[in-house]
Amino acid sequence: MADNLQDRGPQDRNRINVNEEWELRYWTKELNLSPDELREAVKQAGPSVKAVREHLRKLH
Repeated sequence: MADNLQDRGPQDRNRINVNEEWELRYWTKELNLSPDELREAVKQAGPSVKAVREHLRKLH
């Protein structure tokens, strides 16, 4: 199955893959973070979007 280039969101919207450049761009924009901030949040909370959002809430 070919990739749908019109769908700009991540394939698994429940996980953040900071090793994919396009996912890094998507999630930094979505969460209003720098790439380094996102990498650190994923390092601390794990790749789950829910866990990263909860982690970020605790920081602010």
